[in-house]
Amino acid sequence: MKSVIVVGAGIWGTSLALRLAESGWRVTLVEQYQPGHLRQASSGETRLLRVAHGTDEWYARMAVRARELWLGLGERTGEELYAETGALWFARRDQGWERSSAGVLDRLGIPYEIRDPARAGAAFPDFRADDLKFVLWEPRAGVLRARRATLVTARLARDAGVTEVRGRAEPYGNAVRIGDEVLRADRVVWACGAWLPRLFPGLMDLQVTKQDALHFAAQEPWDTPAWGDYDGSVYGHGDLDGLGMKATSDVEGEPYDPETGDRRVSPANEAMVRTYLRRRFPSLETAPLLLGQACQYTLTRDGEWVIARHPDGAWVLGGDSGHGFKHAPALAEYVAEILEGDREPEPRFGLHERIPARGLRTSGQTDL
Repeated sequence: MKSVIVVGAGIWGTSLALRLAESGWRVTLVEQYQPGHLRQASSGETRLLRVAHGTDEWYARMAVRARELWLGLGERTGEELYAETGALWFARRDQGWERSSAGVLDRLGIPYEIRDPARAGAAFPDFRADDLKFVLWEPRAGVLRARRATLVTARLARDAGVTEVRGRAEPYGNAVRIGDEVLRADRVVWACGAWLPRLFPGLMDLQVTKQDALHFAAQEPWDTPAWGDYDGSVYGHGDLDGLGMKATSDVEGEPYDPETGDRRVSPANEAMVRTYLRRRFPSLETAPLLLGQACQYTLTRDGEWVIARHPDGAWVLGGDSGHGFKHAPALAEYVAEILEGDREPEPRFGLHERIPARGLRTSGQTDL
C-alpha cells in the first residue's frame, strides 16, 4: 500500500487526505492544532463558489468540477455544504473582467446572462447601479459553508482511515519531523497555507496578508444572491444562516503572522467596506457589524497556486491567493493524479519566478 503524509488540515489538506485514503493510500494527516481551527484560512464561515475567472479557462473548468463534487459531498453527508444562490458580478466597464468571464462561460457551455443593472438590482432591497454598464448573472454559483465544510471533510477523512497526528511539523529532507520523531512515507505533501513561508524560507515569494470578513445586521431581509465587484475589489453575499449580509474587501491587507497576529477586525478595513456600502447598498452603511473574522491570504505574485516538488523531494501545495477554497475537492483529484504519477502539474504552478498579475478573483488593487 502506498503511503503519504499530508501536513496541514485546512480544506486543501483534508480534501487531499480524504481523496487519497479513498483511493487506497495509507494516509497520515499532521496538524499542529485541529481541523477547522480559527487560525486557518479555511476557518471563515463562508466562501464563494463561482466559475467566472476572467480570461482563464483552467480555473473555470476546475470550478465546474468542484461544484459537482461539493454537491455530491452534500448529498453523501446529508448536509447542505453549498447553497447555490447564484452570483451577480457588477461590471463598471463594457470590456472588462466580467465580459472576459462571459466569453469563457460561453465557450465552456456554462449558463450565464448579461443583465441590465436596473433588472439585476431588483435582487437587493437597496441598490445603486448608476456606475454600472451591465451585470453578469452566474446561476451556478453560490456560497460554501466553509468552516463546516472543513470539519465535515476532516470527519470523512477519519472515517476513511486517515491517521491524525497532532504536532508542530518541520521539514526534514523528504520526511517530517515532529519534535524528536521523524515520520516517513512514499510521498510527503506540505499543505500548510500561511505557514509555508516560514517552513520553506526563500523557496519562492509568498506573502501572507490579513483580510477581514465582515457580516452586517440589516433591518430588511437580505436573502440575495452572492455578488462581486471586480474593479471595486469587494465581494459578498446575502444573509445565510443568520450570519448577516457579508461584504468584504479583497484589497490585499497588511503583512500578517497567522500564529501571533491580532485577529480583531481592523477599523480601516471596516471603514473601507462601509464606504463601498454607502455607494452600492446605502441602507447598509450604518448597519451594525454582526460578525467580523480575521483570515489570511497566502499570495503568490501572480495569483497562481503552488503545486511543485521541493528540491528535497517533498511536494509543496499552497499559495491559495484568496481564491482556493472553492476548488478544494477538485484540486484534491488533480493532486492525487500527480502523486500517483499519472500526470505532471501544470508549469504555471511551479517554483519559478512569478510575474506580478491579478485577475483570478478581483483586481486586488495591488502593486505586487
